[in-house]
Amino acid sequence: MQVYHKNKSLQNNLAKLKTGASLGFIPTMGALHKGHLSLINRAKLENDFIVVSIFVNPTQFDNKQDLLKYPRTLKKDLALLESVDCDFVFAPSVQEIYNDNIGVSQFDFDGLEFEMEGKHRSGHFNGVGTIVKKLFEIVKPTRAYFGEKDFQQLQIIKKLVQTNKIPVQIIGCEIYRENDGLAMSSRNTRLTKVQRNEATFIYKTLNETKEKFSNNSINEVIKWIENEFEKNAILELEYFEIANIKTLKSAKRKSSKSNYRAFIAAFAGDVRLIDNIALN
Repeated sequence: MQVYHKNKSLQNNLAKLKTGASLGFIPTMGALHKGHLSLINRAKLENDFIVVSIFVNPTQFDNKQDLLKYPRTLKKDLALLESVDCDFVFAPSVQEIYNDNIGVSQFDFDGLEFEMEGKHRSGHFNGVGTIVKKLFEIVKPTRAYFGEKDFQQLQIIKKLVQTNKIPVQIIGCEIYRENDGLAMSSRNTRLTKVQRNEATFIYKTLNETKEKFSNNSINEVIKWIENEFEKNAILELEYFEIANIKTLKSAKRKSSKSNYRAFIAAFAGDVRLIDNIALN
């Protein structure tokens, strides 16, 4: 496994790969877990070589405290990547990526950026678009892999690639869960034991939502979710929405011609957890 901290060093060595070799790319913010490993294993099956980046991107955090508290475990991450035979790791500094200007590009994602997460995290998706575009330009991958836990982000990155004509195939991968259903996330390490036990409530209610969606109106399902969270003393609901998977706009009534997902964001103390599930 080769580890690089400089753009040029990585690019020079990737340029030495055999002509026509396919390159799979998994961008991460570190604090790696089995969910990341599932993306890596998928990429290894479908590409000749893989690159994993580890970079906590400051421009996608609307909350400075969240940025400061985000887990940074580079030594542990590198050992984990070595154990799964990762080919290349790119772990740049903020200075290496942004030089002296931590600026954010402005993007038009056809309105996808204003739904759900966009309503609650100002400027978040401009920050995501900025770093992902930079990383794609540095790595120049054949395919890039993203988990569906961040489903809105996945759709936005697909739009980024389409709009900017970036020659990379975006692969969405199923949410990787703990045995009790909790969606794997680097933020899970910040949960107390009590919060961690209660966090399974999120997936439980999503599964019940899927059952209720068949025989209830969207408004009835939303009211049920809100009532369930009001009774929960540990988790605070930030939002719950049922949205069209193409536009991500909140659905008011069901149509047999559309596919829907339920999206949820909740706080356990100051730890923000998100999840989603396909409904039909």
